[in-house]
Amino acid sequence: SERQLRWHEMDMYVLVHFTPTTFENKEWGYGDADPKIFNPSEFDAGQILKAVKAGGFKGLILVAKHHDGFALWPTATSPYNISKSPWRNGKGDMVKEFEQAARKEGLAFGVYCSPWDRNNPRYGTPAYVQDYRNQLRELYTGYGKLFISWHDGANGGDGYYGGAKETRKIDRTTYYGWDSTWKMTRAMQPTASIFSDVGWDVRWVGNERGEADTTSWATYTPEPLPGRKGVGPGDVRDELNPMGTRNGEYWMPAECDVPLRKGWFFHPEENNQVKPPQQLFDIYLKSVGRGACLDIGIAPDTRGQLHPNDVLALANFGQLLKNTFSNNLAKKADFQA
Repeated sequence: SERQLRWHEMDMYVLVHFTPTTFENKEWGYGDADPKIFNPSEFDAGQILKAVKAGGFKGLILVAKHHDGFALWPTATSPYNISKSPWRNGKGDMVKEFEQAARKEGLAFGVYCSPWDRNNPRYGTPAYVQDYRNQLRELYTGYGKLFISWHDGANGGDGYYGGAKETRKIDRTTYYGWDSTWKMTRAMQPTASIFSDVGWDVRWVGNERGEADTTSWATYTPEPLPGRKGVGPGDVRDELNPMGTRNGEYWMPAECDVPLRKGWFFHPEENNQVKPPQQLFDIYLKSVGRGACLDIGIAPDTRGQLHPNDVLALANFGQLLKNTFSNNLAKKADFQA
């Protein structure tokens, strides 16, 4: 489709993780963090977007809500949102600030709203599915044209759930009613590709190393998931994702995701574990070079900015790409079959 082609031509974009989990120095939030700890007093979306652009990336996906359930916009669907934090005196909208900074730098903007919500007391019931769709509606209508609607497969488990502090399990293939949810996406954001580990427009490559197989087909034929009778584009098997399917039934190219640091969230002890430009270039060759798109995870610190080490790594990677491909040797080449 046209939207898939536009997505594929981007080559590279970033995914931003920034929630109260950052201030807890955790990798996954439990859903019980006090919103008052979220106060990045020096937040600067412009600083982050300038660093992204310097790296040669063409878009940014913001984690508008992670598994902890904390929404970075003043949603009407849950009290657990940025309006309860001291940031901008409770009047802020971080999704809007990221979106505006992206537009200013000429970069595409997308959102990731986690289907799993470890804070919402209704999670696991049909009522939560409606909450989730309403959150998507708010994101689809309030922040301009999106290039991607990003979803992942972390679904159900232990959480706070409004104080219940229990484990809740769901069937991820049926609980969310993805077919209905994504019909809404198509209607409200027709140019947005849908990324999900259960497939649709873009499939997950099956690892977090940022690498596709040496041969990675853009086409994909799903196999039935355990317990399912039929197959469709939602029946994706992780072990098949890196290579896809030659002459497959669906056009479903791969996204290769990998964090710039060791983890997806900022941790001060990882300040010297930022991937150097040469390693990023190697990942580029094993993702974009193999027909996929590359999604690098970046993480602001508690100030609300990228650490200088992250900024430097992105800038030097961008320069390395420019230097390597500045002379297009294919322009004057002759080809014979």
